Amino acid sequence: MYLIVGLGNPGPQYADTRHNVGFMVIDELSRMLGLSFRLREGLFFEASTRWRQKTIVFVKPITYMNHSGEAVKRAVNRYQLGDYARMLIVLDDLQLPFGVLRLRPGGSDGGQKGLRSIINALGTQQIPRLRIGIGDHYTDASQYVLSPFNSQEREQLPFLLEQAAEAVKVFIAHGIAAAMNRFNKNVLVDN
Repeated sequence: MYLIVGLGNPGPQYADTRHNVGFMVIDELSRMLGLSFRLREGLFFEASTRWRQKTIVFVKPITYMNHSGEAVKRAVNRYQLGDYARMLIVLDDLQLPFGVLRLRPGGSDGGQKGLRSIINALGTQQIPRLRIGIGDHYTDASQYVLSPFNSQEREQLPFLLEQAAEAVKVFIAHGIAAAMNRFNKNVLVDN
């Protein structure tokens, strides 16, 4: 079983913001696979499927970004996920230029509060993650992550989300190393 978690903030006011790119990737995957979401335990939306003989559960916490750990821990317990190597957190990273994908098997939170909450809730940094660059040209980080993509970024966003979704599929099918080898780059420039 694989648990794929996209991070973001619930509510229409946040739907198209940079901080919600994790939700956007999960939505792209659900579109590709023909899935619909349902609310679970009042903490997250989930959709599940079988793909390549594997059970996959997609999760979107609704606890707001900075409290994502509460929902993720509940999902881990609900699905009895004993091996965090079968979980992937999909999140935004404002330290990376727009278009850069960066997969890692673990490490620090890098200042991303949603990931920090998950690391604290699960008690380990060994959690695979897919960081999606949302731009590194900001003056006020909290205002920047909650702002919408600019017009040029909006034009490129569908391709970026498609590439991130493909990275998730490679992670599930072939593991983190294969996904890193193929997708750790600026997908808008290097494809």
